Amino acid sequence: MAVSDYQLINAWLEVLTLSKLEKNQVVTILTSNSTNEQTMRCATIAAQMKGAIVNRLDLPPVNAEKALSRDSLSYLGTTPITNNPAAIANLKASDLVLDLMTLLFSPEQSEILETGTKILLAVEPPEILVRTVPSAQDRTRVLKAAKLIEQAKAMRVTSPGGTNLYCPIGDFPAISEYGFVDEPGRWDHWPSGFVLTWPNEGGATGTIVIDKGDILLPQKKYASEPITLTVENGYATKIEGGIDAELLNEYMHSFKDPEGFAISHIGWGLQPRAYWSTLELYDKEQTIGMDARAFEGNFLFSLGPNNEAGGDRTTACHIDIPLRRCDVYLDDLCVVKAGQVQDGENNE
Repeated sequence: MAVSDYQLINAWLEVLTLSKLEKNQVVTILTSNSTNEQTMRCATIAAQMKGAIVNRLDLPPVNAEKALSRDSLSYLGTTPITNNPAAIANLKASDLVLDLMTLLFSPEQSEILETGTKILLAVEPPEILVRTVPSAQDRTRVLKAAKLIEQAKAMRVTSPGGTNLYCPIGDFPAISEYGFVDEPGRWDHWPSGFVLTWPNEGGATGTIVIDKGDILLPQKKYASEPITLTVENGYATKIEGGIDAELLNEYMHSFKDPEGFAISHIGWGLQPRAYWSTLELYDKEQTIGMDARAFEGNFLFSLGPNNEAGGDRTTACHIDIPLRRCDVYLDDLCVVKAGQVQDGENNE
């Protein structure tokens, strides 16, 4: 359903307030060909209403000749700011960057964040943004979950479908995504609401079963039949099943990079305003699938890079797969039981 500018401007004002935007701070709105016009317009107005000095940096898209999909997360190669010192200088000189383009998994982004610039990614359609406006309560809940990860030595995941995964953790930080940027040098994504970390290098082992109804991203599809991943020494060494497994396997092999098969981030969704069922209501061109990544109680695992967390593994291949109905343990503490978060929060 269409969203009025009034409603979207108010949503932006709430997010900018949570992000502690102050009068006379510099905001750069990062855009490209695929940027939603209404989102850009309303973000500009809201930032001006907060008294910010607003710039827009529009950059041409890249990687089209390499990617097999139009999804902005389907190929994590060079970005529009790679070898672009003028653009990098602009972003470093900003207090806040509103990324309406999708700038992810790049050394340039890390370099910009190190200067204290805050970056907020927001590329979902306006109606998803207004439904998932973040709150201070989201932050509290996600940070509480992150603290549990920081105290644990291992994450274990099982499911009725046959998942039995063991991941030693602790070498990489716990990452909290709650939808706004309230500290210098912080990156976040609106919408979000989940917690994650990365397994210790080479440590993940076991079996992951992507069951019927689980979601594949960036394919943006529900699995029609089980897909079984054998995990050894931190990598998915086998992908077995029917046609869905064949499609996933060929897609991943198209990158010609064995690092794409590494187990990447692992964690669980904490956003009650996100829904497993939403993906089927959108054309694949309309969304990057953040409902699927954030819905409450999913176990989200990824294949591909770990450089976002300070690791050395960079690869253009990045697969996100949220699983339903899993049990997730941190050491002996059950944090998700049969797809239900066990933190005692009232999420009505």
